[in-house]
Amino acid sequence: MRLALFTDTYLPQTNGVSRTLHRLTGHLNRRGIEHLLFSPKSASEEDCDDPVRKISSIPFFLYPECRLALPGLSSIHNELRAFRPDLLHLATPFNLGLYGLRYAHKHNLPHVASYHTHFDRYLRYYRMPSLIPLYWKYMKWFHRSCDAILAPSRETAGVLRTRGFTGLRLWSRGVDCGLYNPEKHSENVRGRYGIQTPLMLIYVGRIAPEKDIATLMAAMRLLPESVAAAVHLLVVGDGPLLPELRASAPANVTFAGSRHGDELAELYASSDIFVFPSATETFGNVVLEAMASGLPVIAADAGGPRELVVPGRSGTLFDPQQPAAMAEAICRLAGQPELRLAMGREGRRLALSLSWETIFDGLIRDYEEVIEARRVKGGAGIFTA
Repeated sequence: MRLALFTDTYLPQTNGVSRTLHRLTGHLNRRGIEHLLFSPKSASEEDCDDPVRKISSIPFFLYPECRLALPGLSSIHNELRAFRPDLLHLATPFNLGLYGLRYAHKHNLPHVASYHTHFDRYLRYYRMPSLIPLYWKYMKWFHRSCDAILAPSRETAGVLRTRGFTGLRLWSRGVDCGLYNPEKHSENVRGRYGIQTPLMLIYVGRIAPEKDIATLMAAMRLLPESVAAAVHLLVVGDGPLLPELRASAPANVTFAGSRHGDELAELYASSDIFVFPSATETFGNVVLEAMASGLPVIAADAGGPRELVVPGRSGTLFDPQQPAAMAEAICRLAGQPELRLAMGREGRRLALSLSWETIFDGLIRDYEEVIEARRVKGGAGIFTA
């Protein structure tokens, strides 16, 4: 199998999509599967080693982590002609994904698309709901020829199914339980951030409107005085709302900025409760990382996290965009240390069953089935110059 991937976000951008695709390319290398990945390049970024091809780009206005490749893509065409892919994986419906789609059509090649982001929900947060019908019209057009559409959760697949999408397959996500591990706990973390309360809450994610970070800040303000004095929230991440929140957050909130790798794993493991208000997640990688780290989870009852958190066993779910309900959940867990420990153990147990190796091997089988189905129909993979 020779695979060409197209994405609008990749390392060093930090988000669930970029990290997942980076892990996927590593797995493809280990499995001996030849591949090329085309991704936009930021102005300050160095060239990458094979098999990543970086294209000059500008930020996407709604989501700067996703970048739009600039015109002049003849070099991509030449590279694909030389590479002769058996399958194209379109991990974005925009820009580079459009180029991949056009190439697949022109050369009659099997192609799959993976759906990563509920941009229709983002449009509401950015006060552009009038664009939602146009967005869905475009998305149906983009995906209509795909041999398969890969959804990260059953919730996302259900949303797409109700919109008339077909050929849906589940491509879930895994977690590195060696990296994200309760044993990474360090007493030094609290001293590093000046946290002296008995309980430390942690949020990890983009600091942006679509993550419902306002719900979390409002919940912190609604905590009874006795609970507020006992908990401290560490916010890990970056984004457009960070300056505003730094200036207006309650005294028991600290902002750590972006953290990665072992440092991030240490922050998870050194916390007591993971809080996640976002109602726009297609999966929720950070929720799974927190579970692997042995944390009970308080999350919005929406999207991917709804499928990860087992209420009463590994955490609790609250009605989205309801600060009072989130504050109540924090109060309830703050007062039950034994329940927190039991939930953390259960979350870790569930996370251990979700290895990246199993997830990616399943994806490779999907690739193979798509290629074979096209072959059986006839004409697939016939390359024309």
